[in-house]
Amino acid sequence: MGKVTGFLEYQRVDPAKRSVEERVKDYREFELPVVNETLQTQGARCMDCGIPFCNTGCPLGNLIPDWNDHVYRDDPKRAIAALHATNNFPEFTGRVCPAPCEAACVLGINDDPVSIKLIEKAIADRAWQDRLVTPEPPRLRTGKKVAIVGSGPAGLAAAQDLARAGHDVTVYERDDRIGGLLTYGIPDFKLEKWVVERRLDQLRAEGVTFRTGVHVGVDLGVDELRATHDAIVLAIGSRKPRDLPIPGRELAGIHFAMDFLTQQNRRVAGDVVPDEIAILATGKRVVVIGGGDTGSDCIGTSHRQGAKSVTNFEIMPRPPDGRSPTTPWPMWPLMLRTSTSHEEGGTRDFSVMTERFSGNGKVEKLHCVRVEPKDGRFERVPGTEFEVEADLVLLAMGFVHPEHPGLVKDLGVELDARGNVRVDASFMTSVPGVFAAGDCQRGQSLVVWAIAEGRKAARGVDRYLMGKTELS
Repeated sequence: MGKVTGFLEYQRVDPAKRSVEERVKDYREFELPVVNETLQTQGARCMDCGIPFCNTGCPLGNLIPDWNDHVYRDDPKRAIAALHATNNFPEFTGRVCPAPCEAACVLGINDDPVSIKLIEKAIADRAWQDRLVTPEPPRLRTGKKVAIVGSGPAGLAAAQDLARAGHDVTVYERDDRIGGLLTYGIPDFKLEKWVVERRLDQLRAEGVTFRTGVHVGVDLGVDELRATHDAIVLAIGSRKPRDLPIPGRELAGIHFAMDFLTQQNRRVAGDVVPDEIAILATGKRVVVIGGGDTGSDCIGTSHRQGAKSVTNFEIMPRPPDGRSPTTPWPMWPLMLRTSTSHEEGGTRDFSVMTERFSGNGKVEKLHCVRVEPKDGRFERVPGTEFEVEADLVLLAMGFVHPEHPGLVKDLGVELDARGNVRVDASFMTSVPGVFAAGDCQRGQSLVVWAIAEGRKAARGVDRYLMGKTELS
């Protein structure tokens, strides 16, 4: 513990952001760097609790008090070592994780919690700047071949750990770039893609082979994949979006959120999106249906594209401004969250259900009604019907399960009641030698969960191939 009285002497500091007027004009990250002296005082706020609930609040079990102390003592080498002990990609989680660790911080019971996410990002960025992050290729090779299908955070974490264990790892990605939703889902203003590429270069130097443009189950048959590899890890995500099958859904101008976000990420990367398939908010009245992170990303992207107006509807009731009594510490709190995209403008409305769309060939109006939860369902509130004009509707209501046709069906892996891939304690599916990690077996979740489960699946694969494992 760096300073016993630190939590009494220093107040929480959040990272400064570029002004709204400036940041909506580009797709660069919005947070500004924090000076080292500020980071040291933030690290000093950590109380080194007897039971550090932040560790259990984090799906990765990050050694948070340890690296807080290293930051306070200005020891970047030990800080990144402690961070990498549990997290392969802290520069990702330090940018996009909602920080359940902070919700579980003991200091947060009666004060502002420690700025854990800020410190994590700063440790990682300084480590890269000081060249403390280097490739760690294995000393010995096992001769075993592992195929990883999908290159999101779960697949990349599994790939890195298995390569370091000495296995010959090939990652298959159906898109033209590696990274999964890190590359084609999360907007650049939250995660610039050079941050991803920097880590991919490390994996390549450690022996990981990446093959893009390969749709396993279509371009590469399941039988061939199994015949040429000793184990397979499914890290294909949960990519089947939840639809809104109501009258008027067929009208032009109604799109899934991920199609909209992916196109913009491609534009930022320098690709040309043909006009005939372009989804743009420029000059349009945009309605985003869904109040989660994906909906927030659509709002921020719409602002940057120059939308005329942005409205966000959520079917759930408005959460309380502070922690709800139903989610006491150290649980993840039910409360209203305002993202940087919400700060940039637009209108948010809760307890709204869209009943139908209307328009002449393309969407022009949403016909909505207020609802209230009752017995696990949402009931209409009579007399609260209203209409909203719109030129573009983005459906951001989450994802239901991984895509089943092709790979999942051809492998014959068992599914759970929600349509996700069922795994055992070692993350092996019902098919021997085939493992699964991340959203495809958990359901739509956080980047931090994907990394954690990629690591666990890697341990399962290593034990399956070698009879034991030394992976942590």
